[in-house]
Amino acid sequence: MDAIILQILNGLDKGSAYALIALGLTLIFGTLGVVNFAHGAIFMLGAFTAVTLDRLLNMSFVTIDPTRTNFLGQPLEVKTPYIVSWFGDSIGNGIIDWAVPLSILFSIPIMLFIGYAMERGIIKHFYHRPHADQILVTFGLAIVLQEIVKAFFGANPIPTPAPAAFRGSFDFGVWLGFPANAIIYPYWRMIYFLFSAIVISGVFAFLRFTTFGMVVRAGMADRETVGLLGIDIDKRFTIMFGIAAAVAGLAGVMYAPINSPNYHMGMDFLVLSFVVVVVGGMGSLPGAVLAGFLLGVLESFASMNEIKSILPGIDQIIIYLIAIIILLTRPRGLMGRKGVMED
Repeated sequence: MDAIILQILNGLDKGSAYALIALGLTLIFGTLGVVNFAHGAIFMLGAFTAVTLDRLLNMSFVTIDPTRTNFLGQPLEVKTPYIVSWFGDSIGNGIIDWAVPLSILFSIPIMLFIGYAMERGIIKHFYHRPHADQILVTFGLAIVLQEIVKAFFGANPIPTPAPAAFRGSFDFGVWLGFPANAIIYPYWRMIYFLFSAIVISGVFAFLRFTTFGMVVRAGMADRETVGLLGIDIDKRFTIMFGIAAAVAGLAGVMYAPINSPNYHMGMDFLVLSFVVVVVGGMGSLPGAVLAGFLLGVLESFASMNEIKSILPGIDQIIIYLIAIIILLTRPRGLMGRKGVMED
């Protein structure tokens, strides 16, 4: 039982990333009808926002400490971060330690701007073009962004630590009545799941309980009628593109301590996230979230040694296998609208 619970926790952790990226993809497809293959690159840019802030906070100046010497007997060069010299050891080092959570504050306006610039600069010219054209242009944009990041940050993964208070693990099993050390789980992975739940709930609450969100949902159902009422639905959809980019960016920021950011991490998640969107149902926001967590949990169970000993390599294909089964039996996906992908 403890092994099963551990795999469920691992699946929820991985499913959180799938659900957040798929949620943004579905927002874009549901509002603008655009298949955005650059969405994974936005996830990557979010992760590198955390990397950038961490580097900025660690910018240092060098001083000579005559009271200390190196192994050659020479005065020791000491690097002191600027922020430590400005705010003191306690506050300065505390700010550096909390670089990843602080990146959330910086990533939101940055991702909103990137999403807005992408939509106004490129995507809007492909609204009435075939999906194949949309895939080609957004995939090309993703490659450009990927190579820009590679040029600035290099090809190697960049470790981006979580705050010191959350770097360890805790005994999750004790909460459930298991013996001590039965289920040990990292703090940050649990925080990532809780953070994802908050963001997803916030997006759904925004769409359901605000006037802006209600208009957007109406526009997703019947764009022409909303336009005839004198509402500039295109402007609202552009804002939703920015919000979708912010959601993916936040997912990347908080994922940085789990998987050290690298220039191709967006592509690693992109294909899987599109599978999640299709399985959940194209244009269905609840379906994207449900499929994200479902496939994350199934992938986690498929990675167990007991399962792989019976079905070698099943962990590599389980998501695609489930997608094939669902689409053969229910082409619209788990929660897709009738008629979508059923022609």
